[in-house]
Amino acid sequence: MEFVIVPLGETSLSRYVAEVVKLLEERGIKYQLTPMSTIIEVETVRDAFDVIEEAHELMFRLGARRVSTTVRIDDRRDKTVHMEDKVQSVLEKARGG
Repeated sequence: MEFVIVPLGETSLSRYVAEVVKLLEERGIKYQLTPMSTIIEVETVRDAFDVIEEAHELMFRLGARRVSTTVRIDDRRDKTVHMEDKVQSVLEKARGG
């Protein structure tokens, strides 16, 4: 699952992102921070929605007055695949493997 949370009207988001990272680490959720979004690996879509809702609400507790949240779901059920497996597969193909 990938999500982007933007407190509207802010010029710098790093303090907000840092708080979301703390939240994910406190919850023991595997994540990958990218320059434009955060990717999380959880067991169920419900688990993703729960933590993303918590992160969304956190923005208001940090003083945001308006927040835009975008979520992208990749839900594969035929086999277990981890986020690093997807990256490795692409790199292997790119290198002729």
